Amino acid sequence: MVGGPGVSVATGSLRHVLTALDEAAVGRWSRTAVDALRASRGRLDELNVFPVPDGDTGTNLLLTAQAAAEAAQPSEGPDGGESVWTRWARGAVLGARGNSGAILAQLLRGLADDLAGAGPVDGSAFAAALLRAARTAYAAVAEPTEGTFLTVARSAAEAAGAAVDQGRVALAEVVRAAADGARRSLHGTTDQLAALRDAGVVDAGGAGWCVVLDALVTTVTGSEPDRPPLARRALRPHRHDPAADLHRVAVDPGSEVQFLLADSSEEAVERLRTELGWLGDCLVVVGVDTPTGREWNVHVHVHDVGAAIEAGIRAGRPHHIAVTALAPVRVPAPVAGVRATVALVPAGPAAEGLAELLGGEGVQVLVVQVPADRDDTAAVTAVEEAVAAAVLASGAADVVLLPDDPQLVGPVGRVAARVRGEGRDVAVVPTRSPVQGLAAVAVADPQQRFADDVISMTDAASATRWAEVVLAETEALTSAGRCHPGDALGVVEGDVVVIGAAQLTVTCELLDRLLAGGGELVTLLGGRLAEAAAAHLAARHPTVEVALHPLGQGARPLLIGVE
Repeated sequence: MVGGPGVSVATGSLRHVLTALDEAAVGRWSRTAVDALRASRGRLDELNVFPVPDGDTGTNLLLTAQAAAEAAQPSEGPDGGESVWTRWARGAVLGARGNSGAILAQLLRGLADDLAGAGPVDGSAFAAALLRAARTAYAAVAEPTEGTFLTVARSAAEAAGAAVDQGRVALAEVVRAAADGARRSLHGTTDQLAALRDAGVVDAGGAGWCVVLDALVTTVTGSEPDRPPLARRALRPHRHDPAADLHRVAVDPGSEVQFLLADSSEEAVERLRTELGWLGDCLVVVGVDTPTGREWNVHVHVHDVGAAIEAGIRAGRPHHIAVTALAPVRVPAPVAGVRATVALVPAGPAAEGLAELLGGEGVQVLVVQVPADRDDTAAVTAVEEAVAAAVLASGAADVVLLPDDPQLVGPVGRVAARVRGEGRDVAVVPTRSPVQGLAAVAVADPQQRFADDVISMTDAASATRWAEVVLAETEALTSAGRCHPGDALGVVEGDVVVIGAAQLTVTCELLDRLLAGGGELVTLLGGRLAEAAAAHLAARHPTVEVALHPLGQGARPLLIGVE
């Protein structure tokens, strides 16, 4: 073998096979990836059905890769002496477009975190960095879903690691293993996600990562891998009536919001993640260091664009803001005999615990921002559209809706009236608290006729008195007297009945009042206050059964149900 630094040349062959990735090779990989994504752009756009079928995955990956490759080129500026890995990753993060572009940027940033400044990268080092990059990509996505870009990236990294473990440590062998592993995983995505299976396609983002890894194989070996074209697969027949495979257009799915965030901190960005997680989905946040400080690329799908941008302003200085209307989502027609229960959960600190609790009972959970005012048309409309989308996406012919909040009963009722028909029956059990929702779910019986089941759930909910302990935010005159900011308020079905400075004292008095009228079961949802309430009940009302569900401390310290 003969060759220059970091390169081996097979004797008698004109093909150069790299033994390590140096700065020049990484630059060539960045440009080769752009060329490959440009050639595959149309096919990748056609594959795009998840998370939103807006046909732009190939375009977004190409634009992200172009921004990254341009930044990777050497310059005379302040970053001219930086590693090409650093420049490449920074260009990707600052130029990322869409959900897939943000994930690609995170993968490149993950590689840069390990490999920048490390010198020429051999097969073992690259395999280890690829696995850590895949893990950081999972961490950047608020709700990782298998059968997507993330799955393909992880599988590629695991295949590269397996090659090293088997003693195949040469760079060419490692990158081929990664690219082949990605392809195998890509073909499996069709069976992992219902949206892909129904459309007969593989995941578009994962296909794009396959293209990028094949570009790496070309860079390292000098030979482009021989791959079959990316194409739709024949749809598999379903066991149920073919009419159930018909699709219809659902309500407006909202907008894609993306911006760069400067002048922020890790703590502020973490709060932003939480807030945007309640507002929407497809949330990806990727951070990168720049010569002027750290910046983050923030991507999310929301109905309330203004609220997302305002959240960004609270976290720092958003700039390069882009808002794109998402294409209507196609959802399955209702399937006869299938029943679903959808419960609404108010966004806030306790939402995660409530969602986990209800989800554990087989309920589909929809986290929404409760309108502060019934006259806030935009907020009310956002709730209604989200509920309508959830009903249609359930695929069920019979759907029970649980508002679980007084402010949501009206909007949910309007949605039910709007989406009834076309083979779908939608009923509202007018629950005004999650404790009433739990009572309704506890008696649900899918073996009953749907109408009878709804009656049973409604009876159980109405038989549950609901109460809560909250903290006063402002001075006000209530039915129990004047309260001041910070006071603990004991509220029964919307009316304040107890006011006090100490939460536990108010809680104990509230429970005693509730049980003065009788009661066999008390449900407590909350944090430490719920535990203290359970102890009070054990001491003062030992014959009462107590169901305690820890939720963590939230805006409402305690929710109470009495049956």
